Amino acid sequence: MATKVITTINAEARKKLDIHTGDLVRVWQKIEEDKGKFRLQAFEGLVLSHKHGNEAGATFTVRKVIDGIGVERIFPLYSPMIDEVELIRRSKVRRAKLYFVRDQAAKEIRRKMRRVMDAKYPDEVVATDVVKKGTKVGEKEEVPAEAK
Repeated sequence: MATKVITTINAEARKKLDIHTGDLVRVWQKIEEDKGKFRLQAFEGLVLSHKHGNEAGATFTVRKVIDGIGVERIFPLYSPMIDEVELIRRSKVRRAKLYFVRDQAAKEIRRKMRRVMDAKYPDEVVATDVVKKGTKVGEKEEVPAEAK
């Protein structure tokens, strides 16, 4: 069976690609639509890890949040399915692997959910009795119809 070559990659350019942990990158990946037809799709997110340096099996993990759900993809550095890797923003980090970001995101979501559950909705109307000073307990004052 003949192998089909999608595109050739410029290995030297990929080797010089300076991706570090903590960078915000946009990875343009080729997606096969029909037989032989490809489209480009971007995956933009934070680089959590970069493994195996610049050797043949080098990979990097990118994480982004879509509709409150964290999505991670592992991209091979020398994959012919990757068209381009754009560096959007560089960050200074003090760790080689940023796996703790997963836990931080989960904590933040729980915190937001707690805030939503604790919040009182303005549409809720609480019925209270109007009591005039000096009335006995259990005795209610007549409220004029105009005040209601």
